[in-house]
Amino acid sequence: MEFMRRKMKTFVFLNALVTVIWCASPRCNPEDEFLGRFCKEPEPEKPKCVDIMMNYCDDMSYTHTMFPNILGHRTREEAELGPEYLLLSVVHNLLNGECTPDIRMLGCSVLVPRCEKEKVLKPCRSTCEAVRKSCRHAFEGIEMAWPYFLDCDRFFVSDQEGCYDPLEGLRVTQEEDQASIDNTPEEPHTVIQFSYQSNTQMNSILKKTAAQCPEIATTYSIGRSVEGKDLLVIEFSNNPGVHELLEPEMKYIGNMHGNEVLGRQLLIYLTQYLCSEYLLGNQRIQSLINTTRIHILPSMNPDGYELAAAEVQGTNDPENEEAQNYYSWTLGRGNAQNIDLNRNFPDLTAVAYGRRRHRHFRSDHIPIPDAYWFDKVAPETYAVMKWIRSIPFVLSANFHGGELVVSYPYDLSKHPLEEKMFSPTPDEQVFKQIARTYADAHATMSGNNSERCGSFGSIGQDGIINGAKWYSFAGGMQDFNYLHTNCLEVTVELGCDKFPAEEELYTGWQDNKEALLTFMESVHRGIKGIVKDADGNGIKGARISVRGIRHDITTAENGDYWRMLTAGIHILTASAPGYTRAMKKIHLPARMQKAGRVDFVLQKAVVEPDIEEDYNIPSMGTYERFDPYNQFERYSIREQNQNREERQEKPWWWSYFSRAHGSAPTWLLRID
Repeated sequence: MEFMRRKMKTFVFLNALVTVIWCASPRCNPEDEFLGRFCKEPEPEKPKCVDIMMNYCDDMSYTHTMFPNILGHRTREEAELGPEYLLLSVVHNLLNGECTPDIRMLGCSVLVPRCEKEKVLKPCRSTCEAVRKSCRHAFEGIEMAWPYFLDCDRFFVSDQEGCYDPLEGLRVTQEEDQASIDNTPEEPHTVIQFSYQSNTQMNSILKKTAAQCPEIATTYSIGRSVEGKDLLVIEFSNNPGVHELLEPEMKYIGNMHGNEVLGRQLLIYLTQYLCSEYLLGNQRIQSLINTTRIHILPSMNPDGYELAAAEVQGTNDPENEEAQNYYSWTLGRGNAQNIDLNRNFPDLTAVAYGRRRHRHFRSDHIPIPDAYWFDKVAPETYAVMKWIRSIPFVLSANFHGGELVVSYPYDLSKHPLEEKMFSPTPDEQVFKQIARTYADAHATMSGNNSERCGSFGSIGQDGIINGAKWYSFAGGMQDFNYLHTNCLEVTVELGCDKFPAEEELYTGWQDNKEALLTFMESVHRGIKGIVKDADGNGIKGARISVRGIRHDITTAENGDYWRMLTAGIHILTASAPGYTRAMKKIHLPARMQKAGRVDFVLQKAVVEPDIEEDYNIPSMGTYERFDPYNQFERYSIREQNQNREERQEKPWWWSYFSRAHGSAPTWLLRID
């Protein structure tokens, strides 16, 4: 009986189960709709708040999120496999620690948005815009586009729409850290990281520095290298981007030879030092920047630097010191076309020597011969020439390596058969004063070790030398500056090692810091003034002559001028076509710290004949002729097209994403 009772219960249970299954709505198959069968799809579960389980987002100020997320990722696994999350995982390395964790946490607010009461909250647009403003330069520095998923208008909302600050937790931490720092009294000081940087890192530092000091600094590009890298300049002034009346302009150029790198590093450190010390209230730096317009081009040859840096890393073998020395002296010296940029400028020195037989010759503002443009002109050279012509520079230094000396013009020997012949300019005494300014302020340059590095023999005992007396060459940049413009440029050789070890960079900075500052301050020596007409209008292009120095300078756009001179008595003459000449006798005291003010007023007069025709000096054309046959533009376009076809290279960071799940993130590539 008991057995029959259990069997009956089992039958009733199975019958009920079959009835439930039979009564349940059948599941839909693809053919059901076609056959007219009735079925009902189960209702999808509503999204719920879930725990954040993504490693790079586990420090957000909230703990719950929801999928699908704002980007449409349906699951955590799908979000983790996407290139967006991959970018957040490597952004610290890509930006060299800059703007992190801000960028990472901002991205996490989109990938794992805040969830409360089964509802997604969107992050605040104001936070996104603030991060974008302060960090966009970091992405530009590595030639990466701003990530699409950090589009402030698209994925973020206003305060009125009910948003949250994704950096809330970060700000609390920063406030706590700042409070602990404030309790520890410490003198404010400039912090510089003494290490080498890639070209992209260098540009990022320059842009970051300008962003930190927007009232006194700005960056601009003067052109591109053969391989398309920006020739980026940072400018310091109390009114950046504007030439101010009677404010002298000077420039520093580094890394002209790509394998001579200490100058490049010193100029990078100098930009950080000027910005930081100005903000810290350093009166010397504030006075310098408030009265001077300073232009710094750390790398004139970024392509050559890349090659040299790669070779130095590849030969970093302590047992193969000879190979290291050989490579540091050769590879990367020229640009990507293997052109030595310091031999690529127009040879105006030979032109000046050819004019010496004429009684009234001048050695200034010599036009560029048309024939020059039919040779191979490097884009870096072209960019620097246009730059030099566009700004009324007064003083300049370009930095090299391989010796410890300051060299000054002329670089080309005045006798074609003499390789080491003293060949002075009309401004010999001024150039010696300029060169000594740097050498004497340097820690060791003006010492008595006459052998120095021994690369070209003895160079003298006071740390300066006439270029042609050291060794002669044509097409140099400092001779071009002197003979084509108002600018007086010297070449600073910073030491025997062209590519010093990283641990030696701090010593290099300490040895040169005072010299760098003193040289910039020396631009205020000599005289300055304005040449006006009888109505008080500035006269552009008027000539200022100094008796005994056959080298004139010309006035800038508003009639202002600067003339570096040594102490003593000088007789000055101001002249301009259509005006009578004016003459003044001046006395410059030996210890005068600021430029003396000497103004001229010129009266209208009958137009005089052209000076060159008057004295039978052969004409080479007008000064304004620059690439008259458009040779460089044609050649440059052809070269660029060829290089583009040959390379088609992606940025260095592309390897991070080449194996990413799904399609490659082309949205990270910048479109110029």
